Amino acid sequence: MIEGPLPKVIEQADNIVKSQLREFTSLNVETGKFETVPEYPKGTWLEGIVNAVTHRAYNLNGDDIRIIMYDDQIIIHSPGDLPSIVTVDNIRTTHYSRNPNIARALVQFGWVREFGEGVDRMYKNMEEYFLEDPEYVATNAYTELTLRNNIVMRNSRRKEEISKITNYDFTKLTYPERVALIYAYEHKELRPKEFISSNSKLHPSTARKALSDLTKLELLERHAASPTSPNTYYTLKTQK
Repeated sequence: MIEGPLPKVIEQADNIVKSQLREFTSLNVETGKFETVPEYPKGTWLEGIVNAVTHRAYNLNGDDIRIIMYDDQIIIHSPGDLPSIVTVDNIRTTHYSRNPNIARALVQFGWVREFGEGVDRMYKNMEEYFLEDPEYVATNAYTELTLRNNIVMRNSRRKEEISKITNYDFTKLTYPERVALIYAYEHKELRPKEFISSNSKLHPSTARKALSDLTKLELLERHAASPTSPNTYYTLKTQK
């Protein structure tokens, strides 16, 4: 629960959401380099939060703005229907402020750049990331914005890319081995302590065995100054 002056509420909500979002790494086949992209376009969820704060029906008691995060989507719930002449169908091009004083104040604080541009910008940003359009549902009691990521496709592509890099069938590996390869793929370097602490499902001995087995399979390459070096790390071993 976040309470306080609206600019502070928006700032705290933005920071909390950012702390929970993931990043995805993929191989650019044209450059041969790994590129990291965020789960959603930068600031897209912030536009949704700002719009909810700006346009919610403050006369409705017993409900709050809520941000609900799932593995494949974010839902921003706001009390009240869409304001006045705005509908789900015309929301990109029709602008009306239910709370004009709040809207003007948020412009002055820098949270709103231009009146009416936020929703259209969300659509454009999602399109640039090859994600589905933002989805609005409006009833007399609430308005909900849903932003969907493509976690299934990204996970599928990630597994395909790892299989291509290592020239090994990803599905033949155990769970700890798959997790280790994904971690090495996303972080470029896998340091055992950091890797083990990143996943509560991994027992230290199981994780170390997975690293050892992957090294024997020549899927990971071990880098160490000595057999017991505390600075040991692993990287994906690209097959020739």
